[in-house]
Amino acid sequence: MIKLFFAGGALYMGLLTLELIALLLSAWKAPAWVKEIGLIALMTGILSQLYGVFCVCDAVEIAGDIPAGVLAGGLKVSIITVIYGGLIYLLSLIIRIIQKPRI
Repeated sequence: MIKLFFAGGALYMGLLTLELIALLLSAWKAPAWVKEIGLIALMTGILSQLYGVFCVCDAVEIAGDIPAGVLAGGLKVSIITVIYGGLIYLLSLIIRIIQKPRI
């Protein structure tokens, strides 16, 4: 798990972890913010992937011919933040379902 954290990039994965902590705290203190924090985490993951793909495109442009396996490995790494952000969003939805008052 730690390997995936550092492979996804310490900056964005750290930011997503802070958003996860904020989500857990808001579930206890401010339940109305749970879904919004989950959405922020999802968008952070997507934007970090787009930034990673942009950097990959720059590297491919500079290097020229790159094997498909290397390119696929880079794209695989860029998906880590989206998965983490999506899991945080899913957790926010689950928390919201649990906290909803029953009618």
